[in-house]
Order: sequence, then structure tokens, then C-alpha cells
Amino acid sequence: MRRAFMGCLLVGCVVALAGCGSKPKPEFVGTALDPPPAAPNFALHDERGNVVTMAANLGHPVVVAFLYTECPDVCPLIAQNLNQALKQQAAKDAGLTVVGISVDPRNDTRAAVAQYVEVHQLVSRFTYAIGSRAELLPVWQGYHVAVTPGASGTVTHSAFELLIDAKGRERAVYGSDVTAAQVLHDLAELSKGA
Repeated sequence: MRRAFMGCLLVGCVVALAGCGSKPKPEFVGTALDPPPAAPNFALHDERGNVVTMAANLGHPVVVAFLYTECPDVCPLIAQNLNQALKQQAAKDAGLTVVGISVDPRNDTRAAVAQYVEVHQLVSRFTYAIGSRAELLPVWQGYHVAVTPGASGTVTHSAFELLIDAKGRERAVYGSDVTAAQVLHDLAELSKGA
């Protein structure tokens, strides 16, 4: 009897110790990617001609979105909601940046993007990355974004956003209805060290 008790006690201690030091999985509002894949690197540029890379964003969280300046519906809403998240978390100093990646290389010129940034009052931590079709195509492929130019200047494209952690891992994905509150919640989950 004593031996059985000691065996149970030993098993209980091992189980308890196994849980010590392990971090809980984050409880994302966005769809968690587990295991989290590495975010593909890219080299594009912004409306001022500055180089924009994913590698430059290592060390802090980033949200990647796919947009175009002439989008008549969801892109402006996505940009507005992500911009709001940046404004709200500025006081918390979580280091978040947003990188919007063009899906319309023909019309997303430096001038068009500069006007878009001004009209939508995008904060400085919101970067709009552009490039030629040859530069953007491998980025779209790396992030699994479908892009189909339409005859009337519209572009049909995958409308999702990715939360990437400070180590460059894709942690959560959001739909086109992403809100600032969702992003801020998931940033808090990331900050727990998960």
C-alpha cells in the first residue's frame, strides 16, 4: 500500500513539474497559426523610395495587409482599422508596425500611395509597400495571396491580414473585417511571451 502511494506521489510530482515553466498558448481572437510559419522576407519600397523589408521588422510585431489605393470597398476599411490600432497602442508602446503590400502595381504609384497615405491620415508606423509586378509576384506567392486584375481597374485579391511576432513568425490571420480591438487583444497575448 505504501509503495502504491509513493508511486502515485512520484507520478503527481512529475506531472506537476512538467507544467512548470511552460508558457500557455496565446488565446488569439484571430485564427492562430500553429505551428507558426516563418513570414517570407521581401524587398519593396514605399512612396518616398525607402526600402521596405520584412527583415527590418524583426524585433517587434507587425501586421501585414494586402491593399490597393483604388479599392472601392474593403481596403480603405482595413487600412482605417489597422491605423486605429496603431493610434490606440501608441501609448502602450508595443512597437507594432503595419505594412500594407500593394496588389495593384500598375496603379499604386509613389504619387498614388502618397495621396492615399495623406487622405487616410496613416500614421508613420503604417508603411505602404509598392513595387513592380515582378517584385510583388513572389511576395504574393510567398504569402499565398491570389491577385486577379479586373478590366475596370479593380483588383480581386485575397483580403486577409497576418499578425507576425517579433521573431518573424506568422501567429494569427484575420479576415477583411479585422478591428483595432482584435489586433490589440492579440498583441497583448503576444506580449505574454507565448
